[in-house]
Formats: sequence, structure tokens, C-alpha cells
Amino acid sequence: MVKEKVKTKKTKSAASAARKKAVAKKRTLVIVESPAKAATIEKYLGASYTVKASMGHLIDLPKSRMGVNTEKDFEPEYITVRGRAKLLKDLQTEAKKATAVLLASDNDREGEAIAYHLNNAIQAKNEGLPISRIVFNEITPAAIKEAVAHPDEIDGAKVNAQKARRVLDRLVGYSLSPLLWKKVKSGLSAGRVQSCALKIICDREKEVEVFVPEEYWTLGGEFAKTKTAKKGFAAELVTYQGKKPELKKENDVKEIVEELKEAAFTCADVRETEKSLKPRPPFTTSQLQQTAANRLGFTSKKTMQIAQILYEGVNIGKGRVGLITYMRTDSVRISAQALAEAREWIGKEFPADLPEKPNVYAVGKTAQDAHEAIRPTYIKYTPESIQKYLSRDEFRLYSIIWERFVASQMKNAKTATLTADIAGGEAVFRVSGTRVVEPGFYKVLKLLAAKEEKGAAFPAVKKGDDLFALSMKGQQHFTQGPARYTDASIIKTLEEKGIGRPSTYAPTISVLLDRYYVTRKEKQLVPTILGRKINDMLVEHFPDVVNAEFTAGLEEKLDAVEGQAVAWPRMIADFYRPFKSRVDEVGKTLESYKGTLDEPTDEKCEKCGRPMVKKLGRFGYFLACTGFPECRNAKSIPLAKCPKCGGDIVARKQKGRGKEFYGCASYPECDFLTHFKPLPDQNCPKCGWFLVEKHDKHRGSYKACINPACDYLHSAEASAEGEGA
Repeated sequence: MVKEKVKTKKTKSAASAARKKAVAKKRTLVIVESPAKAATIEKYLGASYTVKASMGHLIDLPKSRMGVNTEKDFEPEYITVRGRAKLLKDLQTEAKKATAVLLASDNDREGEAIAYHLNNAIQAKNEGLPISRIVFNEITPAAIKEAVAHPDEIDGAKVNAQKARRVLDRLVGYSLSPLLWKKVKSGLSAGRVQSCALKIICDREKEVEVFVPEEYWTLGGEFAKTKTAKKGFAAELVTYQGKKPELKKENDVKEIVEELKEAAFTCADVRETEKSLKPRPPFTTSQLQQTAANRLGFTSKKTMQIAQILYEGVNIGKGRVGLITYMRTDSVRISAQALAEAREWIGKEFPADLPEKPNVYAVGKTAQDAHEAIRPTYIKYTPESIQKYLSRDEFRLYSIIWERFVASQMKNAKTATLTADIAGGEAVFRVSGTRVVEPGFYKVLKLLAAKEEKGAAFPAVKKGDDLFALSMKGQQHFTQGPARYTDASIIKTLEEKGIGRPSTYAPTISVLLDRYYVTRKEKQLVPTILGRKINDMLVEHFPDVVNAEFTAGLEEKLDAVEGQAVAWPRMIADFYRPFKSRVDEVGKTLESYKGTLDEPTDEKCEKCGRPMVKKLGRFGYFLACTGFPECRNAKSIPLAKCPKCGGDIVARKQKGRGKEFYGCASYPECDFLTHFKPLPDQNCPKCGWFLVEKHDKHRGSYKACINPACDYLHSAEASAEGEGA
């Protein structure tokens, strides 16, 4: 009996080993881009599939040289990316164990190029091994199994479009960067899209600097039905003597208030207007980045990082699930299946708000329409139902994606606005209030809720009511200049001008920040001195490279390559030949900027007595000793004159957090300080103190005199910080 049991055990063990061996022989290797995606997909496919990650590009152009043969149809020189040889070898080894390979990199130009290079590298070591391409828009069991069931070939047109973009960007970057090193400063770089974006930001900064705010006033009144009422409702003066009032000074307000002292007021008119508000379409990449910036305060880079996590898969208790579709898209199109699921869910949860026919949104003229809009993969996973599995930021981003998509397939919302005109003497004051009549798609909006949904109170007045003015008060304002770009507004501008594509918006901003050509200030993008110097040079000598229309035209030509309407070497040649001639000419004729960047000063080094020079560093100008490297003394440049003692105002930092502020260099003898940075060479024409730039939610960025007793560009009540502040 014992022997038989042992024999049976051996037989079972042998059978199990045989089965495992058989499965191993039948195994298919799937290669994706990221480990997170690999973990999600492997669970969907089962034991007969092995899923590995390439971690992005394994083969690319070399970093140390141009890597493009400009004499032979711009043929790129591809090499294994430094530090990635072992990973590539491991994938080639895994392929040897497989009966087939499925390349499942992202369904875009970069993903197609990754698949193309992997195919060539694996074939070189495994000749004859079947290798196919699979694509999907969402990481769900159904989508993955459908893709595996219908493998295809690598899209050569997409590969060529990526190759053309890569070569074009390499030619521009590796031609201009050495020129910048030679003429401006070592370690600099320039790029095709980033240089165009930098110009847009610099142009706006010039508009901000030259703008001079103008003072104006508004007049508000508090009205009630009785003279003794403790509280009334507010209304604003809209017409005086039959026209819109021009209140430029406080005296203009006082004159009207004086005229209206004995005036009798009545409700002259009450009217109601209804408005139908359509839901917005599902998110494209740029719209997601803009909305996340405006509503959640996310940078574009942070938005894409979190979206990547949601796309690749999150463990929600039942296993890893890809929660959203592919997050790089310029289309608002959605699949028939997703549309059916959305309508089914709305029909159950909000049946009265399900339109008879699906809402259809037009795809933009410049959209490639390669992918669906960004949407949740499963409507049933409402944000609240999976909140405990998500981080705070993941939950918030997923919420706005889910809300936007579901709302897009619901009925319009309707609002009613009541407006009352209060007439007295030669003046008309106006008050308005809005209420929601039919919520429609508002019912699913929480993080995306609009002001209209919340409504505004309307006073209980009707036409013909006699009213009394409890008080009248003027309010000082200043006209606002053009706003600096934020992540949201620069992405919107780049998209509108046709510069870059969904995959390039966030990286473009990141590059400008990383190279310190631009900094963030109150969420606004501000060009640095270094960025402006580079922009000035490029604008003067390479206007085409930074021209928005020209850059957008190149994007269209790249699209034409993918559409097989033009051969990519010809497209590159048309651009490169004149560009290269210009680079060579500028390299010979342009005087070096280097001599102009280091400016002599009258300052003496307090350590060694030698002269100090004004140098441009990565973080702006500073004073450095000419005795470098023997003497390494360096210090901040004075930004303004101290209004308290006449000394120099310099940038200083607090201990601990290291927050920057601006104070007198004579501290502790002089304790003047402010948290607002002095504007260069801008003093108040009224009192002579320096001007600063301030920022608040209501006014945005604006200029103000630092003197709390001076009313130049700000009211006395909202004075800037001054002495000892």
C-alpha cells in the first residue's frame, strides 16, 4: 500500500511537471513599457503568458553626438541606451523561451518606435520567432484579450513619423546648443518646441512689464424696503445721467453720492432670463491638464504622472484594475460600448436626466483622433466607491475624469437669472441673482461643480416697490494688465497655435523649468534673466525656430509623414538645409554674448579687496570676486535702495524653510524688510520708494508702492508691507 501511494505521488508529480513544461513551451511573451502595467496585464492573461516591461526606450540616438547622417537621407544612428543593455539582453533571453512575442507598448508614435526597435533587437537573436504588435486603449480584461486575439503588424508610418520628429528635434537641439555654449554660456540648450514656448512666455512678460495700471472706482449701494432695516441688499451703479458712469477718481464717486442724498428709489424693472448650459465633452489631454491645474492646483507634470498610475492599474481590493483609458489623446470620441455603459448607468441612477439620443461632440480640426477621449474604464466604479483604495490626489483626478465623462452624456442644465434695476434721481443701480431650474448634468458634478449650480441669492423685490438707500460706498480698483501664463493657459495657447502634441505639453513645461529658463511664481510661469537672454538671441538670429506659425507648420508636416503623404527625409531636408546655413553664418558673424554677461562694478571684495563683477548664474545675476578661484566670495546684487536708511535691499532667506524675503543689507542696524520682491529700476513717482509686485486671488499680479502711506497703485487700507514689516 505504501509503495503504491509513493508511486501514485510520483506519477502525480511527474504529470504536474509535464503540464508545467507544456505550459512553459506554449508561453507567449508580452512586452509592455512599465512594470505597473505588466503586473496588471499578467493577471488578466494567465499562466500561459509572461509579461515583461521595457521601461520605455531601450534603443535611441546617442547623447554624446548628433547621431544623424545629414549626408545620407538623415539616417539616424541608433544605439542601445546607456545602462539599458542588461534589460535588453534579458528580454532577448526571455524571447528565446517563448513561442511568440507580442509587443504591447503604448499606442502612439513613441510606443510604435519602441515596438519597432524591440522587434529588430529580438529578431537579431531569435530569427524566425513570430513577433506581432498589439494595441489597446484601456487596460481591462476585455480590451487586453481582444488585443491578444487580433495581433497586427508594426505601423511603419507611425514609426517614420516618430523618426522624423526625433531627427528634426535632434538637428535643431544639437545645432543650436553648441552655438549657445560658444556665444552665451556653457551648459545651455535650445529645442524646437521649447524655444517657441519660451518666446510666448517672454512676450507675455514684456506686456506685463510695460503695463501701467489705471485707477477707477465703482459705486455700490445698500437698499431695503424700510428706512429702519438693519440690513439690505447690495446693488451696483450701472448708469448715471443715461450713460455708463466713468468714475476715475474718488471725487467722482463723492459727487454722485452727494447728488443722490435726497433721491427717492424704486424698483424700476425686474426681468428673468433662462439659460441652457450644455455639458462639456470628455477630457482630451490638454483639457485634463488645464482643468486639473485650475480646479486641483496640479502642475501638468503631476497630472500626467497620476493619470499614468490610474491608466496602468490600481489595486481596488479585487485585484489591479486600469481605471481610465489612455491619457494622451486629442480626441473627444468615445467607443460605442463605453457610450452604452454610460447611458445604462445614467438610466438607472438619473433616469429623468438621460437624453433621448446620445450627446455627440465634434472632434477638433487638428485632432489626430487616434485614441478615445480620457474616460473611466468602468462607470460602475464611482469615485466614492473606490476612494479608500486611492491616494488623495489619485481620487481627485479620477473624480474629475469620471464626473466629466458621465456628465457629458446627460441632459443640459437650465438656470434662471433675475435682474432688478433700482432707479433714483439720475442713477440706476442693478442687482442679479441666479438659480438652477433644472440641474441636469449638474447632479453628478462635485469637484467640477460650477458657480451657476450653487446659485446666488436674489432680494425679495418686485417691480414698483419703493426702496430706501441705507448706505452708499465707493470702491477703488486698478485696471489689470495681461496675466502671466500658468500651466493651464500655456497649454491652451500651445494647443490653439498647433505647437506640439498631447504627449509634449507637460515635458515642454518641465524642460523650461528644469533648465531654469522659466520659474514658477504664484503658479505663474515667469522667464528668468537667462531665459530672456536666450530668447532674445534666438528671436534675432533664428526667427523661424521660435515662430509659432512655422513650428505649427512643422507639426502638420510630421502628421503628413504619418499619413504617408510625404517622405520623411524630404520633409527634413526642406527644413534643415536653410537652417544649417543660418547656423553656420551666425556662428561666424555673431559676437560673443559672454563678454556682455559679466559686468564690471565699483564693488570691492570685502575678503581680498579685488574688484567684483556682476555675473549671470543659473539663478540670475550675482556679484562674484574677480579673484576666483583663489577667492570664492559671492553675494546677492542689491535690488533697490532701503527707504529707511538708504542702504541696499538684497534677497535673504529665513532659516529652516528657506523662504526668500528682501531686507536691508545693514541688518541688524536697520530692520527694514518685505516679502515682496522689488521691481528692477522701478521707483514710485509720488514718494520715491521702490515698487514691488504683489499677487492675490482677486486681482492677480499687480504693481504697488512699498510705502504704506503712499496711495500710488494701491489703496491705503490694502497697503504693502513697509518699515519693520
